[in-house]
Amino acid sequence: MKNGGAGFSRRAFLGAGAALGAMAVVAPSRTGFARVPAPFVPTRTLTLASGEAELRLLGPDKPATAIYAYDGEPFRQIRVPRGTRLEATYLNGLDEGSSLHFHGIRMPNEYDGVPPLTQPLVQPGGRFVHRLPLDDPGTFFFHPHCDETGQAGRGLVGALIVEDPRDPHFDVDEVLCLKDWRLADDGGFLELSEPDGASKAGTFGGTRTVNGVPVAEIAVPAGGDARLRILNVDSTRIMDIGVEGAQAWLIAVDGHALPPILLDELPDGIWRMGPAQRIDIHVRMPLKGGPVTVGDYRAADIYHFATLRADGKRARKPGKEPHDKGEPGKGAPDKGALALPRPELPFPEIETAELHSFTLQQATDAAVKNLGLPPDDPLAKALVASFCVGATTYWSIGQISWSTGNRLGLPPPLAVMQEGRSYRIEIKNETRYPHPIHLHGHAFYVISSSKGRLPQHFADTVLVQPGEAVEIAFVAAPGDWVFHCHILEHMETGMMGWFRVI
Repeated sequence: MKNGGAGFSRRAFLGAGAALGAMAVVAPSRTGFARVPAPFVPTRTLTLASGEAELRLLGPDKPATAIYAYDGEPFRQIRVPRGTRLEATYLNGLDEGSSLHFHGIRMPNEYDGVPPLTQPLVQPGGRFVHRLPLDDPGTFFFHPHCDETGQAGRGLVGALIVEDPRDPHFDVDEVLCLKDWRLADDGGFLELSEPDGASKAGTFGGTRTVNGVPVAEIAVPAGGDARLRILNVDSTRIMDIGVEGAQAWLIAVDGHALPPILLDELPDGIWRMGPAQRIDIHVRMPLKGGPVTVGDYRAADIYHFATLRADGKRARKPGKEPHDKGEPGKGAPDKGALALPRPELPFPEIETAELHSFTLQQATDAAVKNLGLPPDDPLAKALVASFCVGATTYWSIGQISWSTGNRLGLPPPLAVMQEGRSYRIEIKNETRYPHPIHLHGHAFYVISSSKGRLPQHFADTVLVQPGEAVEIAFVAAPGDWVFHCHILEHMETGMMGWFRVI
């Protein structure tokens, strides 16, 4: 089956040279640079098996949809304490190759899950063992890194929550995974990618859900504090997240804390987030009760995906409640947000950092530089699986594009960097469409936006608007790290490159 413009073949024949036996354990094949410091003693082990599951996305009385999920659980959720040494074995139960990428985690490069750059493709029935030091608390997720439009588009995604015992107490801590689905009336999937979408803003789904249902109903004590971990796990959609009926603060971006910011004080009272971005919001429930709604305000038809309702119990002790001097029905404005501990991340030396500039562009196969790795490079003969890439090129970073069509060799790195040095990256968007740009294996610092719309904060994905230049900085970690747009069709039709850090 082909998925339109990006041209993803879900049942592609795999060459014998790439094939592995059933139940084979795939070992890291890095020629590379990073290794887990020995000894790595896991404190948590688990297996994540990809396969099919059923979900009634069109409604309880409508036909079920055969989605993809980990362990048969839509939006599989893992919670572990900070400091966990996680040994996660990925078991591929699909009928095509795949891999597992833990998005936003700083890890040894060999476990990043990007075939063929960091590991071989995991064939049907095969396994790959990831060993991950989870030292950064926050909201992360995991997904395949091959045929993402086909596999993640069918729901193959899960949430990884790294909990911090230093966090303040919240009465409620909810994970909200936002995703669209492209469904026919019989519950089957429509084409997940079409040329007009892949070459523009993306191919959108018409059925919107949170955790696989239309609306999340959440009970919170009156006057209580709710932590909402909102993940945009959609393939395409940009979302404007806002809250009505209560005070709400932005307290973390991509899992990393920042000084709390009232949503009402952000431009238009919303936080704009693209695919793969996450935010943590602190909502203080009204003392007098009343519903609170959380929604995506980007379109005229607002999608209210969560409703918080007071359960009648007050969270504060008698005599300890501040006076309600704010708007009717809202919580006490004279009590501030519950701030998270400051992130403990390598901070770049911004003033002395080496500057690189990359331009996001629309492109065609004819306009892309036909460059390859030097023949003596250990990855020179590595080929991207044909069903992991799009049929044609629509996008590039500069004039360099990721593999598409029959051009399956790896392109040269966008830059070669030195471990431990600080780098500033200017990302210029010369296209008509926004692009959420993700760097693997790092938490970068967002320095500035030419439109002046972003606070300074740590992130792993940043949304770059049309005509905008965003500057980020980071301390380079060793390995081969991809740098790409997380609108999945854009990535798979050219807008992906990589940095080599030696």
